[in-house]
Amino acid sequence: MPYIRVRGVEHYYEWMKQPSDVVKPVMVFIHGWAGSSRYWRSTAEALLPEFDCLLYDMRGFGRSRGKPTITQAAESVVESQSTEEKTEAIAELSYELEEYAEDLAALLDGLQLQRVYINAHSMGASVATLFFNRYPERVEKGILTCSGIFEYDEKAFAAFYKFGGLVVKFRPKWLGKIPLADRMFMARFLHSPIPKSERQAFLQDFIDADYDAAIGTIFTSVSKAQAELMPHEFAKLTVPTLLVAGEYDIIIPAEMGRHAASLNDKVEFALIPNTAHFPMLEDPETYLARVKEFLNN
Repeated sequence: MPYIRVRGVEHYYEWMKQPSDVVKPVMVFIHGWAGSSRYWRSTAEALLPEFDCLLYDMRGFGRSRGKPTITQAAESVVESQSTEEKTEAIAELSYELEEYAEDLAALLDGLQLQRVYINAHSMGASVATLFFNRYPERVEKGILTCSGIFEYDEKAFAAFYKFGGLVVKFRPKWLGKIPLADRMFMARFLHSPIPKSERQAFLQDFIDADYDAAIGTIFTSVSKAQAELMPHEFAKLTVPTLLVAGEYDIIIPAEMGRHAASLNDKVEFALIPNTAHFPMLEDPETYLARVKEFLNN
């Protein structure tokens, strides 16, 4: 399996390409919380006639490593830096979504990719939005699948943190072997059925996620700071963007996406009927038709 060291962390990445004499643009896929790039494979495969597709697992998720040790990260820093500077650089590597946006920039640098298309999902879509505004010259067009703006509610957020912490803490390795565990785990994410193999992969990715990354991103992606920041991030987008929402999504309700899109005329909103948090898998035909319409405009 191919790995690349990004800011001191071994990241898994995967190219999907069709043989061609024509140089194609690159589309990068970014997954959501506690997932991996695996669930993007069918979408990427459908876009191969027009794109070379790059899939990768974010730091601490899927097949990518968590936060590096001092020794591992120091090896990735230029020799001219002192030991103290290297240590400080590693200490600053956190689970803030802005840091994941910088991970993406470093990944593109490492693979010598200058300008790309991006399709990102859920928490990954928040990372992508930050990336669009930090590096607009590197993005041709962006697709944000199941993203939006939420309002801060202190009591609701506290309950979410408590519940999320318990869910992440109690993830026995044998959970994936229990009959119907995958169906129960995915029930709140779906409105229409998806293949069993996809459900099982989601559950396994959740079980395997790095503890610190899973907990850290719960607190940084659903927070008062993010609730205050993201409206401004959506409002200042200059990258042409399609925001896709699932009609029955209870994780990031469609109205949150509609609100985000309303802040900027660069953002188009698309609602996929009879789907929830994974419209690309629940109704791939409708999802792909809307994505291709946006890309071809």
